Amino acid sequence: MQYLPPWGVLMLDLLLCTAAFWLSIWIGSGIFDYKAIGQAVLPFGYQYLLVMTLQLLCFWAFHSYMGILRYSTFVDTIKILLSNMITGILAVLFNLSVQLMTGSHPLLNTVLAIYVPLAFVLLFCLRVGVKTIQDWMQRGKGSPRVMIYGTKYAGVAIADMLRSAGNIPYQPVGFISDNQQRTNYQVAGLRVKMLNDKLFEWMQSRGIKHVIVSPLKMKEINPAKDLQVFIDHNISILTTPYFTPMENTDTIDAQRIGRIAAIRIEDLLERPEITINTDNLQQHLHGKVLLISGAAGSIGSELVRQVQQYHPKVTILLDAAESPLHDLTLELKSTYPDARFIAVIADVRNRERLEQIYREMRPDIVYHAAAYKHVPLMEDYPNEAVQANVLGTKNMADLAVEYGVQRFVMISTDKAVNPTNIMGASKRIAEIYVQSLFKHLQKEHPECTKFITTRFGNVLGSNGSVIPYFRKQIAAGGPVTVTHPDIIRYFMTIPEACCLVMEAGFLGQGGEIFVFDMGQPVKILDLARNMIRLAGYQPEVDIPIVFTGLRPGEKLYEELLNQKERTIPTENSKIMIARVREFDFQQVSKQVDQLLTTSRQDKPFLTVKQMKELVPEFISKNSIYEQLD
Repeated sequence: MQYLPPWGVLMLDLLLCTAAFWLSIWIGSGIFDYKAIGQAVLPFGYQYLLVMTLQLLCFWAFHSYMGILRYSTFVDTIKILLSNMITGILAVLFNLSVQLMTGSHPLLNTVLAIYVPLAFVLLFCLRVGVKTIQDWMQRGKGSPRVMIYGTKYAGVAIADMLRSAGNIPYQPVGFISDNQQRTNYQVAGLRVKMLNDKLFEWMQSRGIKHVIVSPLKMKEINPAKDLQVFIDHNISILTTPYFTPMENTDTIDAQRIGRIAAIRIEDLLERPEITINTDNLQQHLHGKVLLISGAAGSIGSELVRQVQQYHPKVTILLDAAESPLHDLTLELKSTYPDARFIAVIADVRNRERLEQIYREMRPDIVYHAAAYKHVPLMEDYPNEAVQANVLGTKNMADLAVEYGVQRFVMISTDKAVNPTNIMGASKRIAEIYVQSLFKHLQKEHPECTKFITTRFGNVLGSNGSVIPYFRKQIAAGGPVTVTHPDIIRYFMTIPEACCLVMEAGFLGQGGEIFVFDMGQPVKILDLARNMIRLAGYQPEVDIPIVFTGLRPGEKLYEELLNQKERTIPTENSKIMIARVREFDFQQVSKQVDQLLTTSRQDKPFLTVKQMKELVPEFISKNSIYEQLD
């Protein structure tokens, strides 16, 4: 079960070559009369020593004995083939040289002609035999049988590695293809089956409950749509890390393919990879001082990571949460040792502290991601929502103007459209403030700070989002709680959202509200059922689903645009500009100041009443504040 050391492999190879040499003499003796050759030929013992010396030199030159037998690949086959061929060529050249000098040849050419291919066959069979025996010993009959979805190089690499790596407990039995033409062939010795209803009957009859989706196949398909058929048939979906076409099946790291894991619900919800104009962003961000508020949060931390590829001069990490900011700083120093980061503990509600930061560090670009975001919690604390989301944005925006920031990118939410809750209304007021501030400044100072707002929906895997919540409930054995059977939400991955935020920040000329293409909405009930199935359970059988009713401020669906708004396209098809009604800054500023004063007086109903005056479309749902509408 342990690896044979190189010297052990070399001894085995020489032993097989010895057998090949004497077999060559025995085979040749039945064809030719060696006794009639005369004394010019060396005795067989000396011929053996000479050939083995040349063979040993060739083994050493090509390092054919350095490989691990059970993991032998095409490269190892080429090495032993070259070792044998060069041994034969050197022996023939030696023969010719001696014959030219003495008139006689010391070696039998017929023996060499038989020895070279025979030795190669024996050496090749040794490696194939060890691989086969090792596979049989490791797998046994208890290893789960698995099909591989995808027949290109990535799928073949997975099949080869599963059969050669003893530490991966899966036994490949075939490939799955959605191309009818490929189902008439075998790939890597395994049958290719067509993806249809008969496939699942065939898999069930053979007890196959797992499918590995090759990383290349994941790039070609729409996971949310094309893998649903496996989930519906209770087939466990596995996947591996991605590798590129430049890596052939012999050089792919076994440990990477060995990291086979169950596919996550996030992988099923991901959409085709987005493309952004990296050249423009490089020009836009290179050498700049960036300030990111809420830097330790889900969006803020990913923004910090993504901007590093454009080599800013320094990135200021502003957050009030000490421990997450500390963890992020340690990660960044390890991942980006050449980049410069400044971690700053500060609260966006504290204007004096923010002014000190702006005055000392003079940021060029600000990404404002700091906010309170949990809808039910903010419904209980409207004063705190106003202080964090409205006052925090006002402080950041006012200081950006005062200290000459070039661009200010505010991250908003789809809940700001026709808000039904405190959180959404507070973000809408923040939008109104920065947009009206820019329009006011632009009249007298065209080169003023450009304020840009971005809106998008739920972010996959963000702190407190529904997917981690469901995952904890499933791990605890259920029940999984869904507020309403018809509730739907838009989802976007954190990297995708941050890419679009950066590009929108570059595209904006000031005053725009950018909305992102959020794709198709996802029914939360379907999401819960799929997560239960992916965890290996049956919905309503192993894990119950309980409907708890809509929470305060929650609505069945989110909107990205107000009914009075329309969009215009940009050069990026994933980003649109929302045309929204404009507000007079003087009036907005006065109302916001009144709202902030009220929010400090612990009068939640009066606070919410003033919010509704600022945002007339704010109609509360499932909330005690409905009486104010």
